[in-house]
Amino acid sequence: MAAATGLIVANIYYCQPLIVLIAKEFTISNSDAGTITYLTQAGYAIGLFFMVPLGDKLERKSQIMLTTFAAVIALVIAATAQSFLVLQIASLLIGISSIVPQLILPLAASLSEPEQRGKVVGTIMSGLLVGILLSRTLSGLIGEVLGWRSMFWIAAGLCLFLLLVIQKQFPYNKPVFKGSYGQLITSLFTLIKEQPLLREATLINIFSFAQFGAFWTTMVLLLSAEPFSFNSATIGLFGIIGASGALAAPLVGRLSDKGSSRVAVGYGCLLVALSFVIFYFSISNVVGIALGIVLIDIGIQGIHISNQTRVYSILPEARNRMNTVFMSFTFLGTAAGSAYGLFLWEIGGWQAVTLGCLLLSCLALTVYGLTYKSKSKALESIKG
Repeated sequence: MAAATGLIVANIYYCQPLIVLIAKEFTISNSDAGTITYLTQAGYAIGLFFMVPLGDKLERKSQIMLTTFAAVIALVIAATAQSFLVLQIASLLIGISSIVPQLILPLAASLSEPEQRGKVVGTIMSGLLVGILLSRTLSGLIGEVLGWRSMFWIAAGLCLFLLLVIQKQFPYNKPVFKGSYGQLITSLFTLIKEQPLLREATLINIFSFAQFGAFWTTMVLLLSAEPFSFNSATIGLFGIIGASGALAAPLVGRLSDKGSSRVAVGYGCLLVALSFVIFYFSISNVVGIALGIVLIDIGIQGIHISNQTRVYSILPEARNRMNTVFMSFTFLGTAAGSAYGLFLWEIGGWQAVTLGCLLLSCLALTVYGLTYKSKSKALESIKG
């Protein structure tokens, strides 16, 4: 499950190191080419909102296989696109059809014992995060050697292979929701209204992943320009640096099992903020950028895995819908962050990006702090 999660989620991120190559082929600016990054992420958010809830109503293995096949088709459209508009449409479809990891995670959570759930989620998340980060390395190398279209052909082949693996290895899982699709979607808003923990975790993730999206989109623009002038293969290698942080995922999962999830979220927010302080002073320092990448990825993992474990701890019968709310807004945050980063890059370059992301860090920490205070007051009133 961890391997399948990593290989499929990678579809969303292959495009990032290829921005410069795509811009050259279609004779457009790097910033315009960068729009495919947030279209892919926006597609992912759309797929999360409208397709993941069906995991509570449909048999999950069948849904996973159908969605993976749709990803193969979308990747082939991207590989054969003869205009940038077609590539933009294909990017949106790639995002929509790459929601398989968010079908796998609730399935894994439902199969695990409560005392092991954090560890299981952490293990699968480590696969997901390695897929996110190493996808950039693979994509940059393939793009430089074989051209950007080859990466989409290879991704389509990988997804086709995964279909066979899923068919053989994944268990069948019976749905528990008996209502209509309309009731399923309506229940999402009921969950948002009635679950304060879900609202808090989601809001923190929105601000945190907006920073993540802004950084990885604009980093390509920074490293491809002076004084670095790196090619797509070299830029992709920075994904390996971030992947080292994925080793923290199982550790964070174990902390969550011990009841330390919320503490891990707070430390994660601080690490992400620290990374952007380092990025601000590393506009021409590759060592500083590498250090910041390690910190931002460890921080994001601490926030995401801990928040996801907390969300899975409530309402087991609605795990897919809880995950839908949590992840769709998380990736809307990522998509908005990518667009936000490109906007900041246009008006003030790298330093504007880092300062803008520090503002988002402050907002995430504010949500964390305000919720902590409100809980403390509630406890005091109960004791009183």
